Amino acid sequence: MPTIRHLLAALLLVLATAAPAATIEGQRFDDRIRLAEADLTLNGVGLRAVAWLKGYAAGLYLPQKASTPAAVIAQKGPKRIQLKMMVDVGSEEFQKAWDKGMKRNHSAAEYEPMKERIATFSAAIAAIGKLKKGDVIDLDYLPGKGLQMSLNGRPRGEVVPGEDLYAGLLKIFVGTVPVDARLKAGLLGVG
Repeated sequence: MPTIRHLLAALLLVLATAAPAATIEGQRFDDRIRLAEADLTLNGVGLRAVAWLKGYAAGLYLPQKASTPAAVIAQKGPKRIQLKMMVDVGSEEFQKAWDKGMKRNHSAAEYEPMKERIATFSAAIAAIGKLKKGDVIDLDYLPGKGLQMSLNGRPRGEVVPGEDLYAGLLKIFVGTVPVDARLKAGLLGVG
């Protein structure tokens, strides 16, 4: 008959051999997080790189795993894209990528109703200044509120309303014209 000591030893062995959190290029992403009173699961991770320059590692957190852009965007509830900086860069680079990504992934008719909110979020990005290697940026969708950006766990800028705006942000990463095709595959868990 197993003793308490044996059961504890078996439990410790199981915990020690459980799947570790996802890691890409030395950047670790938790398997699960809690956001807006909901549990989210890491859907996938990817790397944004140009040639040999590795800019950031990213993780996508959703209420349920999804492997297609449509399924990611259609999910209700909170969502998070987490970026872990691997180089120092001015926030103007992120601002340009945000603006360009929104324009590439939306028709003029889709873009126009979001134009002012896109500008508001763009200003919040610009206000950050310089991003440093090791900085963590969370881009959260908070149901009933909107898009909240945090830098190293501290909210930056105002919450920008609109589920459509967050869907637009997701399209930059996993849409038809993503910022990086390999990053898209990784975030969708198919790369």
